[in-house]
Amino acid sequence: MSTSVSELKALLAEPKQVFITTHHKPDADALGSSLAWASYLKKKGHSVTVVTPSDYPAFLNWMQGNDEVVVYEPRHNDRQVRDLVNRAEVIFCLDFNCLGRINELGTYVGQAAGTKVLIDHHQRPENFADISFSNPKAAATAEQIFEIIRDLGDQELVDQGMGEALYAGIMTDTGSFRHPSTSRNVHLIIAELLNAHIDLASVHRRIYDSHSEIRLRFLGYILKDKLMVNREFNTAYIAVTQQELRDYDSKTGDTEGLVNYALSIEGIVFAAIFIDRGSAVKISFRSVGDFSAAEFSRNHFDGGGHHNASGGVSYVSLDATVERFLGLLPQYQAQLASTPAVPVAVAPPVA
Repeated sequence: MSTSVSELKALLAEPKQVFITTHHKPDADALGSSLAWASYLKKKGHSVTVVTPSDYPAFLNWMQGNDEVVVYEPRHNDRQVRDLVNRAEVIFCLDFNCLGRINELGTYVGQAAGTKVLIDHHQRPENFADISFSNPKAAATAEQIFEIIRDLGDQELVDQGMGEALYAGIMTDTGSFRHPSTSRNVHLIIAELLNAHIDLASVHRRIYDSHSEIRLRFLGYILKDKLMVNREFNTAYIAVTQQELRDYDSKTGDTEGLVNYALSIEGIVFAAIFIDRGSAVKISFRSVGDFSAAEFSRNHFDGGGHHNASGGVSYVSLDATVERFLGLLPQYQAQLASTPAVPVAVAPPVA
C-alpha cells in the first residue's frame, strides 16, 4: 500500500469516473468527509458518485451534496450500484478500515477493477486498498481530507459547504473538541476552515439541537429505566430492546450518543450500549484513560475502532449478550479499578 500524495495526484491528473463510499450508518465524519471530498473532485473535473451502504440520520441532510447521495438498498437499486462500482476508475473508501463495514457493498468493491484508495483513521486497517492514507492518530477522516486537499495545493477550493461538512466531521469525532484526539493540528485546521466563512453555530445547532420530541422522551426513558451502573467494575451500560425502539418510533441516529451519558457518570471508566436490531445486537463501547474499548471489543465482540471508542456485534439474544458482557468484567477488574476516572461531558453523536 502507498501513502503518497504525489501518487494520488498522478491518479487524479485527468478526469475519472469516481465512486466514493463510507461505513454503514454514516455519522457526521463519514458523510461530511465523503461529501466534501466529492465536491472537491467535482471541482477538479471528475465525475463523482457518493454511495452509502445504508441510510443515515436526518440531522445530516443539510450537508452540501446530500441530495445527490445514492443510498444502497439491495432490494431496489442493487444493479444500479453494482454498475456504478464496476464502471468506477477510482474507488475511495472513507472512514472505515475493512470491507465488512460496508455490508454487501464490500463484495462489489473488493472485486472491482478500479483503483482503491483508503482514507481512514481507525486502527488495524485491512490490506485491500491500492493507495492508503491510514492515520489512527488523526481525530477524524475529515481532518485527513482537509490535509490531502491542502497537500494537493488546492486549499483555496474549500468553499463554505465543504468547510461546514468537514467541520461537522471533526467536531463530532472529537466530541466537540474534548477528546484526547483534539490536537493542535485540529485547531489549526478549524482556523483555516473559518477562512471559508463556515457558520460554526449553525452546524452545531443542526446536529445537536434538532431532535424530535419523541426522541427526547426516548432519552428520558433510557436514563430513568435502562441505565445500569456497576460500581464494582466502574462500568455502566444500557440495553435496548426491539420493542422499545418501536415504542419510541426510533429513527436512524436516535441512539447515537446514548452511551456517552453512561460514561459521563462520575467514577465510570467503561460504558456500553447494546441495541437489539433483530438480525444482531449492535454494541457501542466507550472508555476513559488507559482502558482500551477497542481491544475489549476486538477480543470479545468481533469489533474494533478507536482506543476509547469502538463498536461490536453479537449474534445471540440481547439478554445473553449482556450476560456475556457482565461475565467478562471480572477479567478486567484490575484495569478498570486502576484507570483514572475523569468525568466526561456529553456530546452526542460520536463515531
